[in-house]
Amino acid sequence: MAKRPLIGITTYVEPAAWGAWQLEAALVPYDYVRAVERAGGRAVLIPPDEDGSAEILAVLDGLIFSGGNDMGAETYGAAADPATNGVNPARDRGELALLTAALERDLPVLAICRGVEVLNVARGGDLVQHLPDVIGSEVHRAVVGEFSQHPVRVDPDSRLGEVRGEVMSHHHQGIGRLGDGLREVAWAEDGIVEAIEDPGKPFVVGVLWHPEAGEDQRLFEQLVEAARK
Repeated sequence: MAKRPLIGITTYVEPAAWGAWQLEAALVPYDYVRAVERAGGRAVLIPPDEDGSAEILAVLDGLIFSGGNDMGAETYGAAADPATNGVNPARDRGELALLTAALERDLPVLAICRGVEVLNVARGGDLVQHLPDVIGSEVHRAVVGEFSQHPVRVDPDSRLGEVRGEVMSHHHQGIGRLGDGLREVAWAEDGIVEAIEDPGKPFVVGVLWHPEAGEDQRLFEQLVEAARK
């Protein structure tokens, strides 16, 4: 049996409860793991670590930056908006260090929701801290804790060219100034950028939606295929 590519998935450290226990835990929704396994990869969960990037990346074939809470506005030189909340500076520092090192090594990367924001910030871009202030609606996160569905328009010449129809979304922030070397490749009907990629890398794709929450496996299959190479 052929060896499956090892795909790292970033986790976040949060208080959690199970049984009689209430402790800090490294968490990530299991949908990410299922998506990687279905695509032919082997999932490896990665907690935040500012200093361990070299050792971590030495054993991985690909990397997923998962969703989660807002990035701290100071990471892109802005003052915090009142709507920016749940920030975790240790996670910001760890993921920015890991992503920067992964890009230097040309490691295949799929960045999801918060992950695409980390990608844009790592390349010198910034974020829109509260999209409803720009578009006047909560269409991208209609109910907190539930995914919203909306259509996206995808550049057919991008690595996302086969993605069609509606996507599962849950975000109130978005891409502001685009980071160096990145290009926009998908948009919502309201004009909000929904995906970016680095055409100069073997596979670096970021989407604001949550492909792990839907049935379309193609992004994970592309990541695993890139990791095999």
